[in-house]
Amino acid sequence: MTKHFPANPNITLFDPLAEMLGVGDGQLEYTFDDAVRLSGHACPTVAGAFLMALHALRALYPEETPRRGGIRVTLPGPVDQGVNGPISQVFTLITGAAADNGFHGLAGQEVRRGLLDVDAGQEGFLFRRLDTGRQVQVRYDASAIPADPEMPPLMQRVLQGEADAAARARFRELWRGRVLAILEDGGENTVHTRLL
Repeated sequence: MTKHFPANPNITLFDPLAEMLGVGDGQLEYTFDDAVRLSGHACPTVAGAFLMALHALRALYPEETPRRGGIRVTLPGPVDQGVNGPISQVFTLITGAAADNGFHGLAGQEVRRGLLDVDAGQEGFLFRRLDTGRQVQVRYDASAIPADPEMPPLMQRVLQGEADAAARARFRELWRGRVLAILEDGGENTVHTRLL
């Protein structure tokens, strides 16, 4: 399988459902390429979602492997508000937390449905362990790694169909460069976490 982005940062979780149903030892590793395949594109928002999940899981499971399916995720607004939809899809991929369309479980075990919900009154995204109740709030602000000033006018030309091959290539280079810079930063300057 072609890799388009660096393998680090990555996220490893233990999924007891995967183990029970024969997916090796249940250890699942996710890289940014997985989020890109899910989303169909790479952008600062998808990178931010991946990095927010990474930092939230580190805060919730400081000394152990995170448990996929053992986390509730609460969004600060509905999925059709802003970029909450794409972000929520990445969170579901990594944590297993799903809305009403999620897995209903086996004999009441490993239920994933209903673990992704909305609380419009909160700031940021909330991740909560189901076993301990430990909670962390995460926020993402990509402004610490700004776009190259050349990018907005190039994007406008590309979207209006006025860009030649060289301009399109330059736009792709700048876009990808910013996404790579966000990933290389690893969320140190863009992701803010607060244990509750």
